[in-house]
Amino acid sequence: MIRRILAVVLLAASAVLAIGAPASAGTAWDYPEFPYPATTYSEPFRGQFHFSSQSGWMNDPTGLVYANGHYHFFYQHNPHGLEWDTMHWGHATSPDLVQWTQKPVALEPGVHPGTLFSGGGVVDKANTSGLKTGSLDPIVVFSNTNGVSVFYSNDDGRSFQAYDQGRKQIDIPEESRDPKVVWDAARNQWVMVVWSNRGGNGVDLYTSPNLLKWTFASRYAADWLFECPDLYPLGGQWVLTSASSDYVVGTFDGRTFRTDRPQPKKMNLGTTYAGGTFYAAETFTGTPDGRVVQMAWQGGNRGSTWTGNATFPVTLGLVDSPDGPVVTRTPVTELSALRADSRTWRNETVRDGRNLFDGIRADTYEITATFDLAGATASQFGFALHSRSDGTADRVVAYDRAAGTLYGKPLATGGNEVSVRLLVDRGQLEVFADGGKFSLADNVNFDSAAVSQGIRLFATGGQVRLKNATFTRLSTSWGTDQSTLESTLAGPWHAAGGAWTDTSGGKRAQTTGDAFYLSASSASDGVYQGDVRLDTAQAAGLTFRAGSEGAGYTANIDSSGVVKLWRPGRDIATYATPIAKGQTHHLRVETTGSHIRVWFDHGGDPVIDATDTAYASGLFGANAYGGAATVQNLNTGPGGFTAFPSGPWTAPSGTWTTTPAGLRGNAAGDGFFLSDRTGTDFTYQGDLSVTNGTAAGLTFRAAADGAGYTAAIDTSGLVKLWRPGKDIAIHATPIVEGRTYDVRVETAGSRIRVWLGDGADPLIDTTDTAYASGRLGVNAYAGNVIAQNLKLG
Repeated sequence: MIRRILAVVLLAASAVLAIGAPASAGTAWDYPEFPYPATTYSEPFRGQFHFSSQSGWMNDPTGLVYANGHYHFFYQHNPHGLEWDTMHWGHATSPDLVQWTQKPVALEPGVHPGTLFSGGGVVDKANTSGLKTGSLDPIVVFSNTNGVSVFYSNDDGRSFQAYDQGRKQIDIPEESRDPKVVWDAARNQWVMVVWSNRGGNGVDLYTSPNLLKWTFASRYAADWLFECPDLYPLGGQWVLTSASSDYVVGTFDGRTFRTDRPQPKKMNLGTTYAGGTFYAAETFTGTPDGRVVQMAWQGGNRGSTWTGNATFPVTLGLVDSPDGPVVTRTPVTELSALRADSRTWRNETVRDGRNLFDGIRADTYEITATFDLAGATASQFGFALHSRSDGTADRVVAYDRAAGTLYGKPLATGGNEVSVRLLVDRGQLEVFADGGKFSLADNVNFDSAAVSQGIRLFATGGQVRLKNATFTRLSTSWGTDQSTLESTLAGPWHAAGGAWTDTSGGKRAQTTGDAFYLSASSASDGVYQGDVRLDTAQAAGLTFRAGSEGAGYTANIDSSGVVKLWRPGRDIATYATPIAKGQTHHLRVETTGSHIRVWFDHGGDPVIDATDTAYASGLFGANAYGGAATVQNLNTGPGGFTAFPSGPWTAPSGTWTTTPAGLRGNAAGDGFFLSDRTGTDFTYQGDLSVTNGTAAGLTFRAAADGAGYTAAIDTSGLVKLWRPGKDIAIHATPIVEGRTYDVRVETAGSRIRVWLGDGADPLIDTTDTAYASGRLGVNAYAGNVIAQNLKLG
C-alpha cells in the first residue's frame, strides 16, 4: 500500500492529470456503490487487454482469488477521483483471467471499519472459519494497518461483512500493513505474511487453523523487503517477494522462512517503485489448476477518467540457474482467446532497408521472434513499434549485441539465439525473453492513429537471421458479463434499441420508443420474474418468448396506471393499479403453453390471466418505452420472496427488490414494505438478516406509512420492540451482519412477546396499548437487509 505522500509526489510529476472530486466515505444503506460513468473502454491510451478501473484511481492488486467459478481481482481504489485518496477496494471479475468486468466497490470506508489498505484474500472452501452461511464458498480478505482485520463475503463478493465488527485479529504496535495469506497444504494451516517496521524492513509470519485466530510464528528481516509482501509455494520451494519485485527463494517449515541465498533477485526489470511500471505484484489463491498467477500495478498509465492499470496476468515458474533458482514469468495461455489474424515468417534475413513487417497496421498485438546470433553482423536489431512513414516510432525494443542488453536491460542469451515476446497495448508494453527469466513491464502512450500503427523490424549496422517470427492481432478483453444486473439468465446480453447502462440499481435504459435488452437464455414454459422501476419512462417490463429484436411478449408497468401484457400489434390484457415513477415494482410471469399469468408486487393471485398463441418460445429480457427505466434481478425459476398470502405489497419508504435469497430492502432511515393483510392478535414469524448496516424487523399493527410496532434485530447487539417515539423493550444479544435470524412475534391484546430462534422463552414479554390492529410487513433501518419466509398464524 503506497503512502499518500508517495502518490502525491508521483501525481505532481505527471504532465497532465485531471483531478476528480475528493474521495468520500459511503453509507451502509446504498452499499455497494457503483460510481462509474459509462465507457466503451476505447479512450486514448486505455489498455484493451490490460485491466484498468472503469474510472477513478487504482493502485495495488489486493486480494486476488479464484472463487465460485470466477477470478476476482480486488485492488486499491479511489472511485471518486484520479489521485490517491480514501482507499476503497475495487472489484472486477473474469471467467478466464482475460475478459474482465467491472463490479461494484467491494470494501468501502464508512461501511467497513479500519484503513482499507492493501491486503490479501483466500477462498475458504473447507469452511475452516465457520463463516459460511449459504451454498457459495466464502471469500475472506484481510486489511488494515498496524494490525489486521478480517472481512468476508458469502455472496461471491457482492457484499462484505466485517468479522468481529472489524476489530483487529492481529494487533501490531509498530507500523505495519499489507497482510497476504496462503494455504500451507503440507501442514494443513493458513500462513500470513505482513510487512512491519520493527526497527527496519521485514515481514512477520503468522499461522492459523481457521483464518480468524492467528499465532505469531517468526520474522524475516531484510532491508529490501518493503511493503506489499507475497509468500507462496512454487516448484517445491517457497518464494518471498517485496513490492518492488525483489525476491528470494527458500524453504518454509511451517513457522520460519529460510534461504541460503539472501541476496534478492529482480522479478521484473521495469521501474519498480510506487507509481512506476511494475509494483506491488500479488498472486492469486485457489486457482483451479494449481498455477501461480501474478498481476501487478502499473502506475504510469492514465487517461481522462482513470489512473493506473494492471499488468497482464502471468504464470510463474521456477527454474535452476548458476546463480540459484530463478522465477520465470509467462503470459497466461488464456491470451489465445484474444488472438485474431496472424502472420508468420521463417528463415529470413533482417537488414537495413528490408522491413518484413511492412504493410502491417495494428494497435494491440503480440509479437514473438527468435534471432540467430551466429553470423550476425548487426550491432542492434529489433522492433520499432507504432512506427510512422517519417521513420519515427513511439517505442523501440532492440537487442544490443555489444552490450548484451534487450530494451536497455541485461539479457543472458545462454547460447546463439535471442527469443523475445512483446505484448503491445494502447498504454502498455510488456517484454519477455529467455524463457520468462527476462520480464519487463512498461507504460507507453502509443498513438493509435492509423498513420502511427506501423511496425518496423530492423537491423542496424549489418544483418541478422530471423529464425522465426509471428505477429498476432489481439482483440479487446473487456468482458461481456454484467456489472450490476443480477440475473440467472445466460449471457451475452444484447441491446435491441435504446442505450442500456450499468447503475448501482441495475441496468438502466434510455429510449424514446421501445427498447429491449435480451439475454441468451430462451424457453417455452416457466417462471420469470424481476424488478422494474420507471424513472422517466412511460413503461417498462419483462420480455419473454422473444426474437433477437425483442418481438415477443412483454409484461410491463405503465405510468398511465396499468399492468399490461402485450405483444407487437396487440394489448392482450391490462390491470388497473397506481404506478408511481421512482417506485420499484416486482413482476412475475408464469407460462404454460398458451396460458400466461402475471403477478404484481407479490400478490397472492395473478392480476392477469390470459391466453395467446402468437409466440411459443423465445428469449428472456427486459423492455423500456419512452424514457429512462431500471430493471434488476431478472431471474427464472421459483426462487424469490416467500410470504403469507396477501394482495399486492406496497413500499411507503425505502427501496425493496427481490433476489433469489429473498426480499432485499435498502433504507437511509426507516423503510417499510407492507402487505395488505391486517391483524389484531396473531403469530408472525420470519427470517431476517442485516447484510450491512443497522437493523431489520417485522412490522405489525401498522398504518399505511408503516407507523406501528416493529420487532427488530439490531447489529449494535440488540433485539428491540419499538414504535414511533418509543423503544418499548430491548434485549441484549449478539447480532452479526450477514447472519440470518428467525424472529417470531405473538400478540394478545396489549401483550406482545418476541422470540429469537427456537428458544423456549421469549426475549421480550411486555405490554403496550398504542396500536390495536393494522398491517403486517417488514422494516429496514439505516442499511440493507434481507427478509424471507414470512409466516402468519
